[in-house]
Amino acid sequence: MTTGTGTDPAPGAPLRVALVGYGLAGSVFHAPLIAATEGLVLDTVVTRSPERREQARAEFPDVRFADSPDELWDRAGELDLVVVASPNKTHVPVATAALEAGLAVVVDKPLAGTAAEARELAALAEERGLLLSVFQNRRWDHDFLTLRKLVTEGELGDVWRFESRFERWRPQLKGGWRESGDPAEIGGLLYDLGSHVVDQALVLFGPVTQVYAEALVRREGAEADDDTFIALTHAGGTRTHLYASATTAQLGPRFRVLGAKAGYVKYGLDPQEAALREGERPTAKAEWGVEPESMWGRIGAGESPLTGGGRPVPTLPGDYPAYYEAVAAALREGAPNPVTAFEAAAALDVLEAARRSAAEGVVVSL
Repeated sequence: MTTGTGTDPAPGAPLRVALVGYGLAGSVFHAPLIAATEGLVLDTVVTRSPERREQARAEFPDVRFADSPDELWDRAGELDLVVVASPNKTHVPVATAALEAGLAVVVDKPLAGTAAEARELAALAEERGLLLSVFQNRRWDHDFLTLRKLVTEGELGDVWRFESRFERWRPQLKGGWRESGDPAEIGGLLYDLGSHVVDQALVLFGPVTQVYAEALVRREGAEADDDTFIALTHAGGTRTHLYASATTAQLGPRFRVLGAKAGYVKYGLDPQEAALREGERPTAKAEWGVEPESMWGRIGAGESPLTGGGRPVPTLPGDYPAYYEAVAAALREGAPNPVTAFEAAAALDVLEAARRSAAEGVVVSL
């Protein structure tokens, strides 16, 4: 497959990016990371909201605006990449229209509501010879990069059990489509935080053969799952336990990984999201994604990390900018797509199985 853009920009000119949506994903993650990437420029933001336009203009004075994605297709020749960061239910139609307009596309997770839709998008991109990539930024979390290195280098031996938690304490509802019970909205934590933890498990330990899940609605007035557990059996033998919750009053370790030689325990979330929310930018901070030594995870055998057992493992710096650097390289040089639609479809196979398991109380085989 070749990677394509609307029209070839002048040699050395940056690739022109249109960002659809300027809510949490667009304003906190995509816009700052696009702007921080050499070879990319944020050309257009699609939002009708006057407040969000004012917010975007304050940081990106030269940005243009559009009321709807349809306005982009009329001037597709002026663009090279469309980033879809609008609500989940819009991902497939907007990505489809962008590809049909001849534009490369990045879609925030989840790519689609079903694996079948994801594979249809992948096929369309291949047919058009265009890049279709999925924003799975948690592959560049500091703790995940560290764990992946430990696993690759055999520090833990064969991994028997992988526990991953993305837990929060949010007893009050925020409202909005993410908490909607309407299936068309693709809300709830299974498809939100679940998209991250499942993707990480597949990257680390490969394909899944069985899925069991519990997707519960805990908070008063809530419509979508807010306390979710997923158990996976990997073809290679690793057993994975994944937790995604907004109702956790005492947070567990982010990772607890048990192997034949040693275990690794890591607390705390990657600092990049908090930094981006506070207005910090990768280009302005020399030690981007670095956490203090006091937060390092520990590796050992037969010891408790809570009492100082094991040895500290320096956490590698988190690197969200690496995603868009890879996208730029894919478009410019034909370098590998950092996250393919087929990888996203494999994760959606698991999420669909988890949804069925939770609804029917059964173990689902893949």
